[in-house]
Amino acid sequence: MQAALEQHLKTGSTTVCRTWLLRRNDGETYGFTDHDCDLTFDGVVFAAKTGMTAGALEKSNGMAVDNTEVIGALSDASISEEDILAGRYDGAEVTTFLVNWADVTERTVLFRGTFGEMSRSGGAFRVELRGLTEKLNVPRGRVYHSECSAVLGDRHCRIDLSAAAYSHESVVEAVIDGRVLHVPAADFAEGWFVDGQAVIQSGAGRGQSGRIKSDTMVGGRRVIELWRTLAVRPVPQDQIRLIAGCDRRATTCREKFGNFLNFRGFPHIPGEDWLRSSPDRAVMR
Repeated sequence: MQAALEQHLKTGSTTVCRTWLLRRNDGETYGFTDHDCDLTFDGVVFAAKTGMTAGALEKSNGMAVDNTEVIGALSDASISEEDILAGRYDGAEVTTFLVNWADVTERTVLFRGTFGEMSRSGGAFRVELRGLTEKLNVPRGRVYHSECSAVLGDRHCRIDLSAAAYSHESVVEAVIDGRVLHVPAADFAEGWFVDGQAVIQSGAGRGQSGRIKSDTMVGGRRVIELWRTLAVRPVPQDQIRLIAGCDRRATTCREKFGNFLNFRGFPHIPGEDWLRSSPDRAVMR
């Protein structure tokens, strides 16, 4: 396919366009093109009614990060403002093709990467595309401190968050300012979900999550306050999943989760006050 496209480009009279294949983390797949008609290949329809345009693709030898950007129109049928606010395109995989629209079998891959920072204004969106080498910019290694470095439920922690003791599915009864949620009382101690997550599982805000600031019982209801207002505000009757909180301390790991064998911190490491301490004469005697 690439060889045939090269021969077509050498003719000097070309019929080429660019297409973008987008795969979100929730499994949804979309196709877009800057051509004036829809194109179809690999079982995907690449829509032309999105006003998609792309900046120049910067490439370099070595380990430098390739980068470019895409601009398009917000649309309920393609990329909507609501989906952007809900974070459904965060880290989405994208592949850019150069395609002969007269014969779509003649095509080549120009870029593979992920969605980076997205912005929106005036009914349009702009998104940064990050190359595959972007993953090399992620810090590696461990930090030596008293708190656990694992994330609750990850492969280091090994806690099963699907267990009934650590998560609870409920329904939103009331919403205040987009960050205070009232849910029915459940058989969990007050404060059990502090530092945990509230995940919206239905409605317009499906997939959003927020860190829990406080978890109190008021008048037979459980009042969940989040640290920040959700971008797409939930409404009553939306389904919600509450995940137990962990403050990363050794005592919490041992007493709340019974998981001290997998604790990834160093609870006995000296603190900063040890560096400023001086010898005790009474002890020296």
